[in-house]
Amino acid sequence: MSTKKKSGFTDAERAAIKERAQELKTQGRGGQKRADNEQTVLDAIAEMPDDDRVLGERIHALVTEKAPDLLPKTWYGMPAYANSDGKVICFFQSADKFDSRYASLGFNDDAKLDDGSMWPVSFAILEWNPEVERQVRNLVEVAVS
Repeated sequence: MSTKKKSGFTDAERAAIKERAQELKTQGRGGQKRADNEQTVLDAIAEMPDDDRVLGERIHALVTEKAPDLLPKTWYGMPAYANSDGKVICFFQSADKFDSRYASLGFNDDAKLDDGSMWPVSFAILEWNPEVERQVRNLVEVAVS
């Protein structure tokens, strides 16, 4: 488990911040090519523990199929998918990243999931099955509609 330091951040949180700083440096002002970003995402997924890797691979395949206009990239070291303005629409966070008991699929405010005065934007995923696939497919389709 991660320990807290004077800054208030855990070791895992500080590592994620460093990963994000490196991502920004690598992408530079002009950004990277889609193929380079996609390979970086695939590499990040490949480094995950087996259970998380399976979820990451399935989510990546589904997002790239259902929302081909979203650009794959890493965000705090995790797979993410951004619109043409570079704003992250959705992202996957492995359970291993912060010693969580579940992986999660999250959506940022540019995702079009609005439903009344309150709606969920983060979803815990324990395993991939047909029902989870259906729900993720629906969420991604709505998010980019």
